[in-house]
Amino acid sequence: MSPHGANGAPEVLSVFCGADGRHGNRLGVVRDGRSCPDPAARQELARRLGHSETVFVDDPERGALDIYTPSVRLPFAGHPVVGAAWLLDLEVLDLPVGEVWARQDGEFTWIEARAEWAPPRTLRRYASAAEVDALPVPPVGEWTYAWAWEDEAAGRVRARAFPGRGDGVDEDEATGAAALLLTAELGRALNIIQGRGSQIMTAPGPDGVIELGGRVRRLALA
Repeated sequence: MSPHGANGAPEVLSVFCGADGRHGNRLGVVRDGRSCPDPAARQELARRLGHSETVFVDDPERGALDIYTPSVRLPFAGHPVVGAAWLLDLEVLDLPVGEVWARQDGEFTWIEARAEWAPPRTLRRYASAAEVDALPVPPVGEWTYAWAWEDEAAGRVRARAFPGRGDGVDEDEATGAAALLLTAELGRALNIIQGRGSQIMTAPGPDGVIELGGRVRRLALA
């Protein structure tokens, strides 16, 4: 199976799409990681693609994944793992943090993860969704997850994410790792609308496990 599309580019998925199938966070996928084994070459490819993350599948049967932003390598990230689980149709994925269980439930793909797997993020609460909507992109330096309740009783959250790395991704459209951290902090299931209209679902489980889910679709290659 070729890791690339007809034009030689890695596959591109949209992860955490809205209910209408729009939006979501773009994910580059190199299905055959062996075609690009060098970490420096992987980092350069992720930089050139410019997606929030690019994932290299090192073993499609075991679901061994290697994840990169345009500037750093990550041991775990939410939207690449959800996207890979959907694409590879596996029950278990192999990451540096350990085994990650996955399942399909109708239009949603779910993974089981832990908040401690997420890289550090600053969670900053605002008084209203309108305040979150009005935020400008902050200066480079701090990875910030801005959020507010849209409907606290229903667990509905409005959020935006600003990586602050200065690598071309000024705003992250849908951020699974930050959703894990917010779910752990609040201790409840959440329905998060992030960015332009992406949807992230979470549900705390036993022993610190949190289910993270969303819709995934394949994008046409340019």
